[in-house]
Amino acid sequence: MYKNIQNILEMKGKEKITVLTGYDSTMVALCDQVDVILVGDSAGMVMLGYEDTSSVTMEDMIRFTTAAKNGRKNSLIVSDLPINSYKTENDAIRNSLKLIEAGADAVKLEGGKEVAEIIKSITEAKIPVMGHLGLLPQTAQKYTVQGKTKESAIELIEDAKIITESGVFSIVLEMVSSQVARIITEKISVPTIGIGSGKFCDGQVLVVHDMLGLFEKIKPKFAKRYLCLSDEIRNAVKSYAVEVKEEKFPSIEHEFQMDESEYTKLREHID
Repeated sequence: MYKNIQNILEMKGKEKITVLTGYDSTMVALCDQVDVILVGDSAGMVMLGYEDTSSVTMEDMIRFTTAAKNGRKNSLIVSDLPINSYKTENDAIRNSLKLIEAGADAVKLEGGKEVAEIIKSITEAKIPVMGHLGLLPQTAQKYTVQGKTKESAIELIEDAKIITESGVFSIVLEMVSSQVARIITEKISVPTIGIGSGKFCDGQVLVVHDMLGLFEKIKPKFAKRYLCLSDEIRNAVKSYAVEVKEEKFPSIEHEFQMDESEYTKLREHID
C-alpha cells in the first residue's frame, strides 16, 4: 500500500522525507522508492519545452498526473495546481478535484498569506494541500535566494505559520536561506521540504531530470547530479545510428524466422 498523508506528517523530526518529481509512468515506476512523487508544473519545461511554468495548463497537469498514477505503487502523489487555476476558491476546489480524480493524493499551490483562504477552502473540501514558499516559479521574475534580510525572513516565517493554520500538511521551501529554512522547520508543526534551502528541512525534493543529468538548459546550484544520463543517451543513440547505417543492427538474434519448410513452400509458390 502506498504512503498516505498521515505517514508523511509522522516523519517530521524522525525521518527525512524524500521527494522527486515524476511526470510519466516509466520514470515514476523507477523512482517509486521515494516517499513522495511530485507531479510538478516543472513538467512544462523539462517535458514540453516551455521557457517557464507560466504556459502549463490544467489539461497538462491532468495528463501528467494520470501518467504518474499509472506508474506508482508506493509513493504519495502530489500534483501542482498550475498558474491561474486557483484564482478563486471555486476555481481552486474544482481544479483540485480534477487532479484528485486523475490520481493525485494531494495538490500543491504557491504563496503565503495571500492564498491562505484558498488553502482553507481546499482543505475544507477534504483535499490535502502542500504549500510552497520562498521562490515562487509561477510568478518569479528572476531566480534569487529568498529570506536574506531580517524583514523578508520574518515575512516568510509568518507566511509559513499562516498557511500551516490554513491546513497544509507540508510546505516546500524553495531557495530559502538555510538559516530561515531552519527556523521555519522548527516553528511549524508540519514537515518542510527543501529545494535549495539547506539540510535542516524535514525533507528534500529535486527535479528528477536535474538529478539524473537529463535536462541541460538550466543547471541550478542546488541540484546535485547523481548521473549524467544525457551523455550516455547521446552515446547510445550515436552507436545505434552507426550500426543501422553499417547494417550491423539488426542481427540474426533480433530477427524472427519462418519455419524452414514453410519458407521453402513459399519460395516455390512465388518462383
